[in-house]
Amino acid sequence: MTTTQTPTFEHEIAIVPRDIDDMGHVNNAVYLRWVQEAIVDYWQHVSSADAQQELLWVAIKHEIVYRTPLFINDEVDALVTATGTRGARASFSTDFRRGEEIAAEVRSSWCCVDAVTRRPQRIAHNIAQRFLPS
Repeated sequence: MTTTQTPTFEHEIAIVPRDIDDMGHVNNAVYLRWVQEAIVDYWQHVSSADAQQELLWVAIKHEIVYRTPLFINDEVDALVTATGTRGARASFSTDFRRGEEIAAEVRSSWCCVDAVTRRPQRIAHNIAQRFLPS
């Protein structure tokens, strides 16, 4: 398993009215959409156009700890850090922050998939280096 301290990718979150539930704050399920958007944005930021055409990422596990509610006018960022790779899997940590306050912490695992065959694809060293530079 490859693990190292890596840079954090910042993804700005836009809270829209449909994200708000009957309690007046962001619905818990919305965080899953945000994780998907943030990690895909990270991938698109660090990978080549060829790699984006050849590989897809499928979420296989999320663990979310909700710390404090978010509201419609909050300014929120998702801070994504790759935490490791093993075989076809990559793991990420995503913190949702309002200023310095952590609203939620997400640990997720993703499977790298060949875009044509839709089968798991071992993460090549050059792809892992995009997320986990030495």
